[in-house]
Amino acid sequence: MASALSDKLSRLVKEMRGQARITEANVQDMLREVRMALLEADVALPVVRDFIARVKDQALGQEVLGSLSPGQALVGIVSRELAATMGEGVSDINLQAQPPAVILMAGLQGAGKTTTTAKLAKHLIEKRKKKVLTVSGDVYRPAAIEQLKTVTRQAGAEWFPSTADQTPVDIALAALAYARTHYFDVLLIDTAGRLAVDEAMMREIKELHAAVHPVETLFVVDAMQGQDAVNTARAFKEALPLTGIVLTKLDGDSRGGAALSVRQVTGAPIKFAGVSEKIDGLEVFDAQRHAGRVLGMGDIVALVEQVTAGVDVAAAQRLAAKVKSGSGFDLNDFLSQIQQMKSMGGLSQLMDKLPAQMQAKVGQVDMGKAEKDIHRKEGIIQSMTPLERRKPDLIKATRKRRIAAGAGVQVQEVNRLLNEFGQMQDMMKKMKGGGLMKMMKRMGGGKGMPKMPF
Repeated sequence: MASALSDKLSRLVKEMRGQARITEANVQDMLREVRMALLEADVALPVVRDFIARVKDQALGQEVLGSLSPGQALVGIVSRELAATMGEGVSDINLQAQPPAVILMAGLQGAGKTTTTAKLAKHLIEKRKKKVLTVSGDVYRPAAIEQLKTVTRQAGAEWFPSTADQTPVDIALAALAYARTHYFDVLLIDTAGRLAVDEAMMREIKELHAAVHPVETLFVVDAMQGQDAVNTARAFKEALPLTGIVLTKLDGDSRGGAALSVRQVTGAPIKFAGVSEKIDGLEVFDAQRHAGRVLGMGDIVALVEQVTAGVDVAAAQRLAAKVKSGSGFDLNDFLSQIQQMKSMGGLSQLMDKLPAQMQAKVGQVDMGKAEKDIHRKEGIIQSMTPLERRKPDLIKATRKRRIAAGAGVQVQEVNRLLNEFGQMQDMMKKMKGGGLMKMMKRMGGGKGMPKMPF
């Protein structure tokens, strides 16, 4: 949806440039394109109708400010209404309860409940400084219990054991008693899912809800389901008092169809979004920022947060001090830079948060190939001895063959990496002392920072 809607709006902004007023005609033109983009994204028809009606009411007859064109003004209205449809601002998790606060995870099989449970545990540990216990009530899939055990360990939380011969209610009550006696702040209960909504599942989860009285009942839904997500959401809303929604696989191609539909159908706020398969790939959902992504405006705030979280500040400071003192920039430093890039989520995740225009300008780069190239470089450096990393000049033909064999690449790949390292080493030497400022002045004509190549 993001690329389709962004492309259509960008084209309309250009076509409407120079017009002094938003008229019935240009509103109809724009709304026709927006309607098609939303329907193509599998947004529910009633949601599309309501959204289009609100945008039309807001736009008709509105005077255009001197600094804006009609197209830009309309994009602003669409952005505000998209955010309103998905819920204003941020709706954080509610932990206002006598510990342990119980959070019940509901949804269909395959939506990502178990992984999301562990991701939420990690979020609560790192962001809210809580002691978290998880338990699986999925007695129909023993593999789900083991999966939760594995991902809980990765998240740094504690897992409560359960077996297939227990009832979900008994499991939940035993976990709750354990959480109370061991002073846990939060108990996360992963529930069973089915491939489709059925009476047995709904009856079971109602009983579970009545037994543990959760402070939060979160509906986990696959963002790529589109119209199916709406039907599922409606069924769960009728069965349970949902307090929030977690959208998984938001990094897929749909980019918002379910986000627009589910929020409106359930009336429950979207609280979290799964943005990658990694254990830390869970973001607090911000409707305004997500509207910006849908419209191709990017999410620079999320980009900064992702980079900041991934950067090892101590390592960066050590490298800066090393460069300033004139100490040699070696292959250990080069490896550290590659690993920093990986810890930020990789190139594709960083690119995804850039505005559409910037993405288009660097779109010629094959992200998949670039990611593989980064992994290949890491493998080559890790095939070197500690001495070779500190003193790359020692790496001659025999050593290159051994390194290439160890990394599973051709000798040419080792040569290419050493050439790139040499170029970076030369640049670091120029930065020594006041060399950085001199280099910037030469590049920028003495007027500050060099122009970015976007």
